[in-house]
Amino acid sequence: MRDQKLLPEFQNYLLSRGLVPEKNIPFYALWASRFLSFGNRNENLSLDIRIEQFLKEMETKKKLADWQLRQAEEAVRMYTAQFLSGNNKTVSPNNAHDKNASAKDPAEMLAKMRELIRLKHYSYSTERTYLDWAKRFFEYLSRHGRDVGGAEDVRDFLSHLAVHRRVSSSTQNQAFNALLFLFREVLKIDMQGLDTTIRAKRGRKLPVVLSVAEVQELFRHMSGTPLLAAQLLYGAGLRLMELARLRVQDIDFDGGMIFVRSGKGDKDRTTILPKAIRQPLREHLQEVKRIHERDIAAGHGEVYLPDGLERRYPNAGRQWGWQYVFPSDRLSVDPRSGKVRRHHLSDKAIQNAVQSAVKKTGIAKHATVHTLRHSFATHLLMNGVNIREVQELLGHRHVETTMIYTHVMRNMKSAPESPLDMLEGFEKSERTAGL
Repeated sequence: MRDQKLLPEFQNYLLSRGLVPEKNIPFYALWASRFLSFGNRNENLSLDIRIEQFLKEMETKKKLADWQLRQAEEAVRMYTAQFLSGNNKTVSPNNAHDKNASAKDPAEMLAKMRELIRLKHYSYSTERTYLDWAKRFFEYLSRHGRDVGGAEDVRDFLSHLAVHRRVSSSTQNQAFNALLFLFREVLKIDMQGLDTTIRAKRGRKLPVVLSVAEVQELFRHMSGTPLLAAQLLYGAGLRLMELARLRVQDIDFDGGMIFVRSGKGDKDRTTILPKAIRQPLREHLQEVKRIHERDIAAGHGEVYLPDGLERRYPNAGRQWGWQYVFPSDRLSVDPRSGKVRRHHLSDKAIQNAVQSAVKKTGIAKHATVHTLRHSFATHLLMNGVNIREVQELLGHRHVETTMIYTHVMRNMKSAPESPLDMLEGFEKSERTAGL
């Protein structure tokens, strides 16, 4: 039974919208109640400063764990930004045609969607992708003279993507996830009834893999930072954004390891730091450090920190260990905080460098940045590395995902002799035909 004594209306608000698990609702009410008591003693402060000071007090005086601080911050922001905003009418989560929800302006829904995405600490790339699909969905409804209703609208839009736009299955799933977030988290509308949606089908595809000789040829047409980045992608089996988001402190030269933080599925793992690039990587980091020192001298030198670390450790963003291994060549404005920072190297820059090198080599395969990760896995298996170890290095949740590379490996090994080549006299007839 929930404790209704602390801010009962706020608790009912959280319960009716399903914003947090029911068992956590009393704790969210507790944090909001403590914040109100703190605010009564600091009425002269603005709301943002009041929240910041409250969280600092919780950290220093209460000695809270990281997860407790994150919960406290989420509770306070829900209370101030949502509950006190006036949008606190009880909405049934199963009401798929709620008039208040369907009558909302798209701009208002997008703003609320952005707020909830940031509240849940989704990445900025996910934020952009989800908002983009929501905008396309609203445009689709507008062209057909329809308002937002429920699952039927989503089903029609997804079917439109599959039939008329001929999108891939992964693209359609991406759109579905974005709209699922919109309806569940923003509109509080049940999304049942999507079983009749026309889905874009995709059979099993073998990944494109380069041979060892092709990888060597590719690297011969690259130099400088792009070469080092490509060598890490291949030598450590990294995904593109895992490489871009590498921090200096994630490189363990003595242990010969790379720590991948918050990879796909928000999982951490370790992978190989190739011996062949350790010295070039050290020299690269020396240059990065000189850039960082110049930024510090110019009053900058701060990088983005994830999940509230910036608030807990306000000076950490300027520390050397937190800097990106592959920083951008220019300073930019953080779109969320508005701060001037040096972000990591653009994913497009790495992709363009690899594509340019592929063209120069004349390799006919459809090779991309991700091809280097596929090649890493396949070449390890060809060298006798256990598939379970390859699975760990890649960060795959299921070994079945890694098994796809065993099929590629068989294709790259010496194939059996064709029965055509075993026909008696075939070579002689081939010569006489002038072939």
